[in-house]
Amino acid sequence: MWFFESIKNNELKTENYKSMYLLGYDIGSSSVKAALVEAGSGTVAASDFFPKTELPMTALRPGWAEQDPQAWWDALKQATRSVLAASGIDAAEIAAIGISYQMHGLVVIDRQQRVLRPSIIWCDSRAVSCGEEAFRRIGPERALACMLNSPGNFTASKLYWVQRNEPEIYERIAAFMLPGDYIAMRLSGEASTTASGLSEGILWDFRQHEPARPVLDVYGIDDALIPPLVPTFGLQGRVSPEAASELGLHAGTPVTYRAGDQPNNALSLGVLEPGEIASTAGTSGVVYGVSDRIDYDPLSRVNTFAHVNHTPERPRLGILLCINGAGSLNAWTKRNIGRNLLSYPEMNAKAAEIPAGSEGVSVLPFGNGAERMLQNREPGAVTAGVNFNTHDWRHLLRASQEGVAFAFMYGIEIMQGTGMEIRTIKAGRTNMFLSDVFAGTLAAVSGAEIRLYDTDGAVGAARGAGIGAGVYGTPQEAFAALKQCGTIAPSVVDASAVREAYLRWKELLKRTLSNEND
Repeated sequence: MWFFESIKNNELKTENYKSMYLLGYDIGSSSVKAALVEAGSGTVAASDFFPKTELPMTALRPGWAEQDPQAWWDALKQATRSVLAASGIDAAEIAAIGISYQMHGLVVIDRQQRVLRPSIIWCDSRAVSCGEEAFRRIGPERALACMLNSPGNFTASKLYWVQRNEPEIYERIAAFMLPGDYIAMRLSGEASTTASGLSEGILWDFRQHEPARPVLDVYGIDDALIPPLVPTFGLQGRVSPEAASELGLHAGTPVTYRAGDQPNNALSLGVLEPGEIASTAGTSGVVYGVSDRIDYDPLSRVNTFAHVNHTPERPRLGILLCINGAGSLNAWTKRNIGRNLLSYPEMNAKAAEIPAGSEGVSVLPFGNGAERMLQNREPGAVTAGVNFNTHDWRHLLRASQEGVAFAFMYGIEIMQGTGMEIRTIKAGRTNMFLSDVFAGTLAAVSGAEIRLYDTDGAVGAARGAGIGAGVYGTPQEAFAALKQCGTIAPSVVDASAVREAYLRWKELLKRTLSNEND
């Protein structure tokens, strides 16, 4: 892991790290989580999340999704004070801080670092047409060769939407940033970003190794609006006295790691090298694989970003498949079919009462915005095959979870088309991976063994901070305490019934997309 050699002996190195702690944050769209990890043992001393309900999200129009960045900071304050109180440690014992964050969002600030408008977050699809227009103007071949993606509905396109639709706000922008950049700024008082972060906004040129001039030019974005670049691992800033007072932290504590939630999830699972796959199934569903090839999907249905250990000399690219409608469908069924009377474990148990294949019921889970793997189309959620005489609400529960697993498989087939092999899927034992129906269906339809680990984004960010501070010499040392807590074999459910149901699901998707074109 020569990538990390330059970190080992930096100014942050502390020989007596065994008595120190690492603090990790995970800034999600549902909640903000904090975790304190004891550096020496790698064990979690305390963790908590806020709010205990979900963070508010505003949708002024269909397809829009915004959040107030101040709400992230308020939740972070609560989570920080909670883990400090629960652990009983002195904040001065925290050696470093790491940040994981919801990807692709846009935060804009003025010269006084005041937020000018709510953040346009990852699942907001208002900028789809902006990205399509830019893709045509840049030229598909040039865009894919340089950025490995089309501008799509990502951060650069969202900024252009503000420029075109809210010019009075755009004129006041001193810097734009991602959600994790905003949190780092609130911690340190200094605005900054990373090359990995710019790549997720489709603002990084992988050929020139610099901010993407083709996108900046086509959108008319002044590169002066890009905050200074800092490394993914390494000193990014220090906790300011003001932030220390608000959070109960020690002023001067270094922030030494920052990454989007999916690259961070991969790091959390030890996924750093080609052929390794990480997956999550929270609000959105993600399959994230690592490649050493500067390559792209010609139809731009999957996304390619700089992984946390990417360098020009030794490329490590994260190939990301995202399904917006994953856990969001599960939450919808809980509210509307279970009427919030059933817990998720109870829903999973009821779904398991129905045979694999849901006896002919199929659900397309595409009801949470435009889907990149469907070329930014938004077909909505679709239910088919329901018979009033033979099916009941349990069939809808199982078909919904199977539908999410089938959407994963549909994207995996796209990834396989780029030459990526998928034999093993690593995931945290959380969210939809707590469901035997979902996990078993995914294993059966993909033929991959699923390995589950007891970790989460905040814990991964804490360990990433330890790497960035030089506390750990290698990622292997940082994740030595990571333990596998379960394995799901492809044979755990009726594979033939699952494959038959998947073919039926693909035919439903084909008809739905065809009808959309008519």
